[in-house]
Amino acid sequence: MRPLPLIGAAVLITGLAAAPAQAAAATPDIPVANVKAHLAQLQSIATANGGNRAHGRPGYLASVTYVKGLLDAAGFTTTQQSFTYNGATGYNLIADWPGGDTGDTLMIGAHLDSVTAGPGINDNGSGSAANLEVALQVARSGFQPRRHLRFGWWGAEELGLRGSTAYVNSLTSAQKSAITGYLNFDMVASPNPGYFLYDGDNSDNTGSGPGPAGSAQIEQTLAAYFTSIGVPTRGTDFDGRSDYGPFISAGIPAGGIFTGAEGRKTSAQVALWGGTATAFDPCYHASCDTTANINDTALDRNSDAIAYAVWTLANDGTTPPTGTTVWSDDFETAKGWTAGAADTATSGRLERGDPEATSSSGVTTQLGTAAGGTYSLITGAAAGASAGANDLDGGVTTLTSPQITLPSGTLTLSLSWYLAYLNNATSADYLRVRVVGATSSTTVLSLSAAASNKAAAWTTASANLSGYAGQTVRLQVEAADTGTASLIEAAVDNVVITKS
Repeated sequence: MRPLPLIGAAVLITGLAAAPAQAAAATPDIPVANVKAHLAQLQSIATANGGNRAHGRPGYLASVTYVKGLLDAAGFTTTQQSFTYNGATGYNLIADWPGGDTGDTLMIGAHLDSVTAGPGINDNGSGSAANLEVALQVARSGFQPRRHLRFGWWGAEELGLRGSTAYVNSLTSAQKSAITGYLNFDMVASPNPGYFLYDGDNSDNTGSGPGPAGSAQIEQTLAAYFTSIGVPTRGTDFDGRSDYGPFISAGIPAGGIFTGAEGRKTSAQVALWGGTATAFDPCYHASCDTTANINDTALDRNSDAIAYAVWTLANDGTTPPTGTTVWSDDFETAKGWTAGAADTATSGRLERGDPEATSSSGVTTQLGTAAGGTYSLITGAAAGASAGANDLDGGVTTLTSPQITLPSGTLTLSLSWYLAYLNNATSADYLRVRVVGATSSTTVLSLSAAASNKAAAWTTASANLSGYAGQTVRLQVEAADTGTASLIEAAVDNVVITKS
């Protein structure tokens, strides 16, 4: 990672109360031992080549050769792209997984070079090795997502993002447009780690602002994973430190994970994540950045988070639930959901509709597409003359499903959702999903707003309904705007109950 000041550590709104267990279960666990084995190989390469893997040095080309050999053997189509900087030849390695829509490509990248002072095992062997193992798991599992998958390992990042810039500059306008998301992983195993996510929606309100449209979805997908394992996250600004830079300059949505560099962990961050009030990585850009400079827990968590993001985003933000479908509603046809008789909202009440895109001051408050198909449950489907024309206002709105008879067995509810709001919202504004039985009800999803801007982005969630096995239930979706003049939009789609 390039040595620039670290800025932006405000709270990221993680949202989910019910962990997205169904999506996480469909994602392969990434064995941290495998990732560490790749790091050991990169250390050996550096040791045999003057102690580093820097641009223009033999250790860097040997690192490219190591990664390329594994990917070629796994069935990837690899391209070794060369460029020149400071009179030396540098290399990017691009690996395409066959299949998927090449006009809708999800790209995953990390820089492979080190500084000349050391082997660069955390910076950035950690991101490179984690991405490599995720790519190999794609091959082992035979994963065939709807989107095309492309992985990249960049050269000369430490000298100013030279490799990733050369790659993006080599693309035609059509080729840039075909990359619809870029995930960047640079320093994901710092020895005194924080858990920072690039602030795609600018909910931190610091620094350079939001990433290109779609960056919020990447951030929220990663946040959903960390919520599912009980690890809090914080935002970090798109400050130009790493290889997302040329992608967002080209208008490509981006996101990723960062565990901290030379900055010092604050006492509040120690209380949040543990560790000490010292540098996140005391060996940053130093000879001691070796395999001993890795936090195994952070490496394990972040490798799994990378896989979760790849598996989820490569299938348009949804992971198909496993098991036998008991009941489902994609809202493409009307199935008899009914509005609440006691609803108090004056506008923007929940309805089955074809949503129209709405935004305010650059914040997308209502998406113009459903999570799947054409229709969803939405608060005021029409855009209206202004962003607040058909948003939820002045109270509570509910929709209740028809009766659902549940069989015995292990039952899982999965769905897609978003809750969007502007900084005039409060924590009393919300989106909730309940299961209502004959004698009891359970809130299975509860999202609260806050006094900040939160862009709409489809996210998946799931909950265990086995406690209602053998009963007849209804699902109830409820949204509320309890403040005055708040801008609140919410949506639900792709509701599925499965038995396993």
